Order: sequence, then structure tokens, then C-alpha cells
Amino acid sequence: MIAYRNADRRFPFLWEDSAQPPERWHGAGEGPAQYLSDTPNGAWAEFLRHEEIRDATDVPTVNRAIWAVEIGDPSMSVPRLPAADLRGDPSSYARCRSEARRLRSQGARALEAPSAALVPGAARGWRVDGGVVGAEPRDGKTIVLWGRRPEVEGWPVVMEAAPDESLLPAVRHFGAAP
Repeated sequence: MIAYRNADRRFPFLWEDSAQPPERWHGAGEGPAQYLSDTPNGAWAEFLRHEEIRDATDVPTVNRAIWAVEIGDPSMSVPRLPAADLRGDPSSYARCRSEARRLRSQGARALEAPSAALVPGAARGWRVDGGVVGAEPRDGKTIVLWGRRPEVEGWPVVMEAAPDESLLPAVRHFGAAP
């Protein structure tokens, strides 16, 4: 399975220690937790959401790397939470972290959840059929791998890039309805 990771180009594409700042699926000192997306647009949307980039004039100032990461075929746990928590703003993170702790206590090493950063249907790709046309809409996914993952291989897709500003309407920004 290939997943995508948006990263600061000055650093490795995965975290290696517990100094990682807390996020939705891990608390302080519970890292590393590797957050990936099932599409490049999902990886970009996560960055845009967390940086609260809403204005198209801000997009060209972004300079990030996108990595294609071969994660194998990990057994994925699925959180049991309402959509409002799975896609919510930081006020929902405590409930997500609690659920992640429950899953890890049962032996989970990976999680798959709906993308909180993409609006429904925005993970669609493209096809060539008389020109480039949009593929069928599909929902994006977030993949979290807990722990160090030295066996995981990654390839830089781009090392200095910005998303296309056309992605902005597909981002579920903080404060938007889940």
C-alpha cells in the first residue's frame, strides 16, 4: 500500500521519537505517530487545514515535500467514534486520543479513519478520456502508524512544492461542519 506524507523538506518523512507535538490520534509523549493520507491531495489538505491557509494568495508561499510511502499491508484498526469527532476541530482531539489509546491497548499498530481535512468526495483522482477529466468522487482517508517504522520506504515525489490553489475549496477548515 502506498500512502502520502506532507513534510517539511528539511526533515525526514517520518518521526523517530516521542518529541512529536500531540495531534488528533496521539498525545504528548505518545509518539511517534506517522500521519499519512491515501492521496496526495489529502496530504496537502491536512497541511492547509492545520496551517489555516484559506487564501489563494498564500498558497505560492508554501514550500513542502510530498513523499510516496510504501507502508506494506498493515492491519488497520478503525476507531469507533461519531463523525463529528473523527472530522472535528482540536476540541475533539481528546476523544480521538482516548480512542487511540484504547486501540493501542488492544495491540493496534495502525489506524484508518476518514480524512478530517477533505470534504466528502474530494479525494477523487483523474482519468484520461478525451482529455483529463475528474474521476468518480471518493472520500479521503487518514492512516496513522504508531511507533518508529524503520522498515518503511519512502520516495520523494516533490521536494519543493506548493499545492494547487484549486484544492482550497476541498479543504474542511477548522470551524467547518463535520
